[in-house]
Amino acid sequence: MSAAKRRKTKNANRRVSQLARLLSLLFGPARTLTLLVLLLALFSGGTYMVWRNVKEPLLRSAGYMVTPRNVEITPPPPWIHSSIREDVFRDASLDGPLSIMDDDLTDRISTAFSLHPWVAKVLRVSKYHPARVTVELVYRRPVCMVEVTDGLLPVDEQGVLLPVGDFSPIEASRYPRLVGVNTDPVGPVGTRWGDARVVGGAEIASALGPVWEQFKLHRIVPLSTGTRGATDDYVYAIFTRGGTRIIWGRAPGVNAPGELPPGEKIARLKWVAQQDGGLDNHGDSRELDVHSLRVSSLPKR
Repeated sequence: MSAAKRRKTKNANRRVSQLARLLSLLFGPARTLTLLVLLLALFSGGTYMVWRNVKEPLLRSAGYMVTPRNVEITPPPPWIHSSIREDVFRDASLDGPLSIMDDDLTDRISTAFSLHPWVAKVLRVSKYHPARVTVELVYRRPVCMVEVTDGLLPVDEQGVLLPVGDFSPIEASRYPRLVGVNTDPVGPVGTRWGDARVVGGAEIASALGPVWEQFKLHRIVPLSTGTRGATDDYVYAIFTRGGTRIIWGRAPGVNAPGELPPGEKIARLKWVAQQDGGLDNHGDSRELDVHSLRVSSLPKR
């Protein structure tokens, strides 16, 4: 037999063998499994083709699209008058198409809210179907107003500058006032002022907030200690509306040796107020030092 005939015969035998194997799979003992595999392949291919055609319209439907209207945030406290949710979607460029199917949706929303000046911390962002997103927030709390040339600027306990537009002149006047600060904020709203006196004054204002009106207090004034080489070492005086000068000492965050905790200082002022009927009943030249006030007659706590 010639070589050409042998090749022809070999190819024919191979085709017969392949056909026999295929028939064995279709009609032999494994035919059920084979048919299942074929059906699964056909179903998967068909599903993929259908998904390609409906994917975009489906993910852009109302059940998947995120808008400011279906984003729920922790209710803001009464001192915040601006619309945080709308601010975030406008200023952080979140006004484009957003879908709950986006893998980075929660990260994008978390980052956007963390940049808002009223937001101290983003605790959690969760997404649900139909389209809904919940954002758990911790808000900053104003504790005092820093007196500057052009007016009053609000800060929180850490000396972070807050949006001044949320405070009317009457509302601003109700907060403790920090005077004697001759610096401007180093950054925009939502960042620290950048002056140790602002941080210290804000810490004191936060401690005195519950009794500020009760003691008829008016302003907090930082005073340099005069220590050589210390550029951020300050003691603070507090003045009442009637002119009484209270030597408060250092801010709570300094943790200076021998410095009384804020609660002890306030207890001593309460004792004086109880004994004298107020802190202003001895004229406008009175001076009180919370470190030297009598302790033996203080009420037990």
